[in-house]
Parts: sequence; C-alpha cells; structure tokens
Amino acid sequence: MGILSWIILGLIAGALAKWIMPGPDPGGWIVTIIIGIVGAIIGGWLGSLVGIGGPVTGFALGDIITAVIGAVILLFIYRMVKSRS
Repeated sequence: MGILSWIILGLIAGALAKWIMPGPDPGGWIVTIIIGIVGAIIGGWLGSLVGIGGPVTGFALGDIITAVIGAVILLFIYRMVKSRS
C-alpha cells in the first residue's frame, strides 16, 4: 500500500475514531491522520495477536474497521495519559 493510501486510510480511521470518541483533542487534520495511521498499525498488530486478522493492507471494510478500532484504542490511551498529567 502506498503512502497516499496510508494517508487517506489514516484520515478516514482517525476521523471515525474522533467521531466515536468525541472530546477536546489537540490538533487538526494532521493529528487525525497520524492517529488513524498509528491506529491501523496498532489494530493490525492486536488483530494478529488474537488471530482474527493481520496487518492493514488496503481499503477493505475489515481493514478500515481494524484501523478504527486501533485509533479508538490509541485515543483512549492518549486521554488516560493526558488526564494523569
């Protein structure tokens, strides 16, 4: 998957994650894309650990769902760390 595809998938996954977990998060579109891309990596890694998936490789529905789940987990962890400081 090319870099442009990762950016688009990151934007979609990050936007959906922020829609699922609304709140005062810093950053704009760039941060949303980064959250989505890192979320896709986290989701793929967790999916391969539990045996229900693997790395995100495209725009299939399962890949988008995996990326969104990873992005939601990342947002949750970020907010937990932020609230402690």
